[in-house]
Amino acid sequence: MIIDCAIYRDGRRTAGPEDLSDALAEARASSDAFLWIGLHEPTRDEFGRVTEEFGLHPLAVEDALKAHQRPKLEVYNDSLFVVLKPVSYEPHSDTVSTGELMIFLGDSFVVTVRHGSDVPLGPVRSHLEEQPETLRHGPTGVLYSVADSVVDHYLDVATELQTDLEELEAEVFSPSGGGSRHTASRIYSFKRQVLEFRRATGPLAAPLARLAGQGTYGATVPFVQERSRPFFRDVTDHLARVNESVEALDRLVSDILSAHLAQMSVRQNDDMRKISAWAAMAAVPTMIAGIYGMNFAHMPELHWLWSYPVVIVVMAMLEVLLYRLFKRRGWM
Repeated sequence: MIIDCAIYRDGRRTAGPEDLSDALAEARASSDAFLWIGLHEPTRDEFGRVTEEFGLHPLAVEDALKAHQRPKLEVYNDSLFVVLKPVSYEPHSDTVSTGELMIFLGDSFVVTVRHGSDVPLGPVRSHLEEQPETLRHGPTGVLYSVADSVVDHYLDVATELQTDLEELEAEVFSPSGGGSRHTASRIYSFKRQVLEFRRATGPLAAPLARLAGQGTYGATVPFVQERSRPFFRDVTDHLARVNESVEALDRLVSDILSAHLAQMSVRQNDDMRKISAWAAMAAVPTMIAGIYGMNFAHMPELHWLWSYPVVIVVMAMLEVLLYRLFKRRGWM
């Protein structure tokens, strides 16, 4: 469905005709105006009118309707197609959720299509309407502001993940918390959330570098003003910080998992040593009692008066010696 539709002239929102064709014609009639249409999870029929009026490429339209796309930038004859993946993080459940945001740029128009409830564009539009100097750059200003908002929120999510990871790290290395049977599953779950975050931030580096004209992407991108490159370079720098944070989070959670598994192995070895020590202590009196329990008529010391107490004392002394030996070596 269409959430908002407005013509912006000289950086200011103005009233325009309700018909899309008339609104687009009015925007194109002025060199300082453009039309911005915002849609949320449109159906094929709803998006059909927009596709017909703006001449959007069928492949881009199919991607916008189906969603589940990687962040990317595609150039078509009559439009530019950009896919972003906004991210939100719920700290109580340690869950990263992603939405999808598609942006079509063309001659005097910009169409935004969002999927998911965690992709609010209303605040971005409201903020832009308070900054007419940015809106004067037309669709390029909209693309920059939306991308900047999405990447800035990446930084917030990365900070929240770092805080939760520090808490998980403290739990793993605590005297008692690291032995919980749920600790390993929490670490694996956290690693999956970092991977989900990485899928949103990693592929976006190439499209932003192309918009910023960095590296091998020196050519001008159609429908994007060349003088906007410094602004996109700023967004690219922020994204680089995010990707570095994600890489650090991924490495750290892997190290925490390895440390936890090592702790579990050490604890198991300690348990096995304790079991072995108790078994050895139990084996000594069992061996002595087994010898004297054999049915032989002639055995040494069998008819001595003090044989029983002597054997008991010997077994007790051997048990004490074994206990002190194992205790000194840390087996008990």
